Amino acid sequence: MSLGIPADRPHGPAAPHVLDNPAWAALTGPHARFAERVGRAARYPADVSPFTALSDPADPRAWEDLSVLAGPGAAVAVTGAQEPPDGWELVEGGAGVQLVDTSLRAGHAPEAVRLGVADVPEILELIGLTKPGPFLPRTVELGTYLGIREGGRLVAMAGERLRTPGWTEISAVCTHPGYRGRGLSTRLVRAVAAGIRDRGETPFLHAAAANTRAIGLYESIGFTLRRRTTFLFLRTPGRPGGTDPLGKVFR
Repeated sequence: MSLGIPADRPHGPAAPHVLDNPAWAALTGPHARFAERVGRAARYPADVSPFTALSDPADPRAWEDLSVLAGPGAAVAVTGAQEPPDGWELVEGGAGVQLVDTSLRAGHAPEAVRLGVADVPEILELIGLTKPGPFLPRTVELGTYLGIREGGRLVAMAGERLRTPGWTEISAVCTHPGYRGRGLSTRLVRAVAAGIRDRGETPFLHAAAANTRAIGLYESIGFTLRRRTTFLFLRTPGRPGGTDPLGKVFR
């Protein structure tokens, strides 16, 4: 499977791959219905996802548009940028990796159940316990989320987050500490991947670069490192005009 990285470049630089800027590709593509946008910047609604997107992180005009979109002193999450422009406050930064499915053995899991709006309180409880990444009250609307229950209790889950043309991100992969070591997360990743493939798309995912245990697991089941990424938690220039969600979203 091609990862979009050419072996040579006889005719100059290759065109950008859709996964080089997946949040922008999602918000201007399959997830356009969620997009709040000003010019070269876009974001998800605050109760869906904390992620924002720039058409080109190297373009100062995109940063200006994001500042207008978010408002003064607002906390935002930006991917794909190495550092913010002058006037922006860096609250926290982290290194990540992007992996793509190259040989995953996908398969539907009969024990998995579809999770929806009614399950959000339980989802948020499991997310709060395991901390796989930000999950908000309407994140479940982004795609298919599957869970495994035991004794009626939600003990493991995984689902779809960013969806770009031809690709869908697997996210929120987590298992209750008391139920780990049984392969529940792996079964759910395979099941979510099967649904993605049924649409003719390819799964991908992101992980913190420091989370070598998770990266090793993903590689062992058929994902391949495509690129290294950065995640920036920033505050826009100016004085805040409202409540600050940063402490609630980024933990």
